[in-house]
Amino acid sequence: MFQLENNKDLSTAQRDQNNFMSRKSQAPKRYIHPDAKHNSVILTKFINSIMYDGKKTKAEKIIYSTLDRIKEKTKEDPIKIFNDAINNVRPNLEVRSRRVGGATYQVPVEVKTKRSQTLALRWILGASRKRKNKTMSEKLFFEIMDASQRKGSAIKKREDTHKMAESNKAFAHFRW
Repeated sequence: MFQLENNKDLSTAQRDQNNFMSRKSQAPKRYIHPDAKHNSVILTKFINSIMYDGKKTKAEKIIYSTLDRIKEKTKEDPIKIFNDAINNVRPNLEVRSRRVGGATYQVPVEVKTKRSQTLALRWILGASRKRKNKTMSEKLFFEIMDASQRKGSAIKKREDTHKMAESNKAFAHFRW
């Protein structure tokens, strides 16, 4: 076991530094390295969300073949189209359940930027997995192209979320 200068072993020091499941302070933010090919952090997050059972190279192959296909079809920068698709799917409002006096209300709240990005990635991935094409890269290609043109299942999910927030606007005064 390695020793640090104040007689703590390394694992104790790492536990103190990471501070998992702390009650008082926020959990530390994890730094995500950008992907090697396109130097994009959002792409790395998407690769990580596609990945099953730690098979990152397989997830990278799926994403990169999708981006190559986008470049081939549109003759534009695939990262630009990917970012446009994510920005189109990002929600501005969502509803959160709030219990007030024995009743549960759906209270509309604004979505923070990090959560809206995560939701957009999750919705694009979920919509592409439900598609009826053959390969996953094909499904992703069509969903990203649809999202960049403001149509498709992921955009419908965003619109449904906004409609729900709009219809529950009367409960906005319960916001905490």
